[in-house]
Amino acid sequence: MCTYCYVYTAADNSWRHRPVRVPDRVLTRSAERIGEHVATHGLRHIRVDLHGGEPLLGGGTAVLRQAAEVRKAVEATGVSCEVQVSVQTNGTLLTDDVIRRLADARIRVGVSLDGGYSHHNKRRVDHSGRPSWDAAVRGLLVLAEYPETYAGILCAVDLDRDPVEIYNSLLEFRPAAIDLLLPHANWSSPPYGKGPSTAGEAPYGEWLTRAFDRWFDGDRYQTRIRLFAEIIGLLLGWDSSAEAVGLSPVAAVLVETDGVIQQVDSLKTAYEGAPETGLDIFRNSFDEALEHPGIAARQLGFAALSDTCGRCPVVAVCGGGHYAHRYERGSGFRNPSVYCADLKLLIRHIARRLERVLGAVPVPVH
Repeated sequence: MCTYCYVYTAADNSWRHRPVRVPDRVLTRSAERIGEHVATHGLRHIRVDLHGGEPLLGGGTAVLRQAAEVRKAVEATGVSCEVQVSVQTNGTLLTDDVIRRLADARIRVGVSLDGGYSHHNKRRVDHSGRPSWDAAVRGLLVLAEYPETYAGILCAVDLDRDPVEIYNSLLEFRPAAIDLLLPHANWSSPPYGKGPSTAGEAPYGEWLTRAFDRWFDGDRYQTRIRLFAEIIGLLLGWDSSAEAVGLSPVAAVLVETDGVIQQVDSLKTAYEGAPETGLDIFRNSFDEALEHPGIAARQLGFAALSDTCGRCPVVAVCGGGHYAHRYERGSGFRNPSVYCADLKLLIRHIARRLERVLGAVPVPVH
């Protein structure tokens, strides 16, 4: 586990009252609801992401069954729909047998790390408080032998670590993709290094620009960094496919272990009960969930942004930042991201680098 996990250490503590594992009836009914949604809308592609906690507890049996149940339910609809399933793990339970079974089931595997060396990962420990690094490395080295199954590495930005060192260390595990994530935080619970007195400074933007230059000047054709690729695409006039940036609508819901339907779980960092919808898979469809005001607000794009964001020259690229990062007690989510200054710095830096290569970028951000 990571000691800063936003599910277990943030404002929302609803996890305390939920099953630690997914009961069979929840697993089966969630698959049926997915099939129902595919049939209703004639969907051609869906993505199912399984995460926790640690979803590979028990050797991955629940993950394998969930994938099989979803594909069975979708196939029964008669709709030609691609079902992409992925699992996010800390890597400690990855063995050759587990990875082979996941690969045979066409389930892609992403691994969460704080960096590619043991000293980067001191906040990732087992339930006895012992470092989990050795076990994670063993799993990653095996996973790297299955490139079709290896989805990549997820790494949160850490201001205490050098970005170039972090990036170089992760490359040693041969990931095809790396996700560099801004830590989930907001105006009422600011991230490390950005208290109220330093809200206008951009330490995370500076960190990310250094990582961007290392990537852009070296490995951009071999390793995809999602945040950077999304910003480049937006600067070139494409739509976004990530929640962190851009104005494209986000149509996603979360099914908890007890069958409750929630908004995205990053909202747990805002306040107790923030992701709740009052719906569950036994009584409600996903269409009903998509009509929930909180979920609908995340699909409004520009209309959901604050006046400050509406006047900003980088808004078409930034999109107001991650929805959870906009929260402030008393005013809700209609605020700029707590990482506003960081995103501006990063976007303008990437635009300047692109201009040197292309001569101009279609989306002006100056």
